Amino acid sequence: MTLLTKFNHAVDHPNAGRLLLRVLLGGLMLFHGYFKLTHGVSWIVPILAAHHLPSLLAYGAYIGEVVAPLCIIFGLFTRVAALVYAINMVFAVLLIAGANFWNTTDVGAWALETEALYLVGGLVVMLLGAGKYSISKE
Repeated sequence: MTLLTKFNHAVDHPNAGRLLLRVLLGGLMLFHGYFKLTHGVSWIVPILAAHHLPSLLAYGAYIGEVVAPLCIIFGLFTRVAALVYAINMVFAVLLIAGANFWNTTDVGAWALETEALYLVGGLVVMLLGAGKYSISKE
């Protein structure tokens, strides 16, 4: 057995990888959700109004940034929660960050790379599912 084969065998833990991805994505989004819980979502209403969308959608931030991330972390309705998480990011990009789509930062990074990581991360969790270490078995 070669050294590479031994290494590959030692690190072949897809369920642990799924758990790590779920905890990372869910945990990081919870910071945004905590901000919404402590400061409210009223600041989102004018942004929605500017796009001719109902103000009730502002409360969707609680679902996309608190409920869905908690479900993702615990592996409860993971695929659906990850889809909601990704849709939340689509709204965030289209309503708030979209103007920076073609921009880069002062260090050359894409201005929307964080949003892209959240969005694609949510889609990856949706496609992979929760794995073995979860509350519900999908």
